[in-house]
This record gives sequence, C-alpha cells and structure tokens, in this order.
Amino acid sequence: MKVLWGLSALLLCLNRANAQTEPVPDYLQESFVGVVEQNNRRTLYVHIYLDIPSNDWIRLFQPHLLLTDPLIEAEPMEVYNQTSAVLSCKLTDPPSTVKGHYWMRNGKVIESSKHNLPTLYTEHTLAKIDSHSGGLYECVFLSEPEVKTTIEVKTAPLVSAYKRSEHGNEKDKGVLVCVSYGYPLPTDWKWYKLEGEDKTAITNGTDRYEIKSTPNRTTLTIDNLDIAMDIGDYICDGTSEFGSTSNKVHLRVRSRLAALWPFLGIVAEVIILVSIIFIYEKTRKPDEINDDDDSGSAPLKSNANTDHKNKDVRQRNSN
Repeated sequence: MKVLWGLSALLLCLNRANAQTEPVPDYLQESFVGVVEQNNRRTLYVHIYLDIPSNDWIRLFQPHLLLTDPLIEAEPMEVYNQTSAVLSCKLTDPPSTVKGHYWMRNGKVIESSKHNLPTLYTEHTLAKIDSHSGGLYECVFLSEPEVKTTIEVKTAPLVSAYKRSEHGNEKDKGVLVCVSYGYPLPTDWKWYKLEGEDKTAITNGTDRYEIKSTPNRTTLTIDNLDIAMDIGDYICDGTSEFGSTSNKVHLRVRSRLAALWPFLGIVAEVIILVSIIFIYEKTRKPDEINDDDDSGSAPLKSNANTDHKNKDVRQRNSN
C-alpha cells in the first residue's frame, strides 16, 4: 500500500512539472490498474504511462507490483475414495506475524488442532475416513487478518433410520424419518413400500402420503393409518454424486382400543380375585365354623376360673 501512495505522489509531481513547461496531450497520459487471481492468490498491478517533455516525446512504461494476498498451498485440495489422509497447509507472504493456527470441520473448530506456535505450516491427520469424518476442512492461520483455505473430504452418503421401528394408532398419522451423514449430502430422496420381495415407489402428494426432505433428513407422513394396508417395512433411499444408500423402517399399527387393554386386564384380575374369595367363603364346612366359635369361648372360661382363685386368695389373707 505504501508503494501505491508513493507512485501516486510521483505521478502527481510529474503532471505538475509537465504543466509548468509544455502542455502534454491527453492521449499520452494513461494509467491502468489490474488484479490477477491464481491459486487462491490475488495480485494487484498498476501500469503507468509517463510522458516526459524533452526534445522528443518519450513514453515510459513500467508495471509495478503493489499488493499480493497471502498464499496457502493446501495438499491435497480434495480427498475422495481414501481410507485415510494427511491434510496440510503451507502459508507464504503472511500479512502479519502468525501467532498460531488451527483446523475446522464444517464450520466447527477441532479443539485438538489448536497451536500457539508462529509456524507457517500445519497438518491434520485423518486416520480413518468414513461418512462421519467427511466434510469441509479449513486450515486457519492466526494473523491480522486471519488467513485460511478449504480442503474437501468427500465420502459416499450413509443413510440411517432415525428409529428402526415406529408405532402408530389406527386412524392417526404415522411418521417415518431417515437421516444422512457424509459429504456431500444426498441431493435426491426416495421412499418405497416393501411388498414381499418387491418395492413399490411412494409418490409425494398422492393418496395419504407426504414426503418432506432436506439434504440430511427425509420424513414420510402417512395419514389415516390402516392396520391392513400400512403395517410393514418401508425403504428410504438417498442419492448423492458419489452413489446411493438406503435403510429400512418397520411400521406397526395398533388398534384404537389398544390403550384400554391394560385397564381392562386390571379390572378382570380384581373381579376374578373377589369371586374366588366369595366362593371360598360359601364352600367352607360347618365344622370349621363351629371350631372357630369354640376357640373363641375358651378364653372366657379361663378368665372365670382365674377370678375365682383370686377371690379365695383374698379371703384367706383376710382371715
């Protein structure tokens, strides 16, 4: 930037000097500023044409390099169909002193990659590449301003059922959900109903079906569930530029009276228990009842004898 100010001042002085001597034709005074961008690096050039009065007009042309953006050499720029990789970045022409560096994945900082060293080189190792480790990786150098570049780690999509088995009540709505992992995410989702070994495609907006999808999630909603028609397995299929994968969800449909069965079971148990007690009391033998009555009167006789003995003792003592 200082060079730019210096050249501007020089051009202004020369124009003033020319104005004091002999007018300079307008078509002889030109300047051009251009930007060249290559390999994440932008270079600002200025081309100045100076007309200096002398015996003969002499046109001077000199391109000047004024400003260069920092350059980060990333290796590799893209990773695909690999089980492991080492991502590296090398910074040249930093705008200021580098105070550290770190890595990011899909906009989130990888805490273990943070370093406070003023080095211009950093690397990040992916020991195992799968659908959970794919994404956009960025190496960031802590300078003023920050400098960073992106490396793409691409994987085939992984489709997974949010729940392996879903339950719904008859006449209610049934909701089946599948999610996807990997990079890039699926651009196309499809749902199928399994009929034996055959698959029947489900079209969005037809009959009782509604499909809503985003790159990482798809939802199938079935209105007015029917026990005979809707019970079974459903397939969700996600497709990206690197292939397609699918998963299965099983749907169970319950009767609307299903919630009453536990309550009715408890009531039935109580009725059975009361009936057993009542029948037992009615079928007891009369001898058992008389035995119970005799055992109940025995303590009364015992108490009478005890009271008589106590009276005899008191009478003797008085004599």
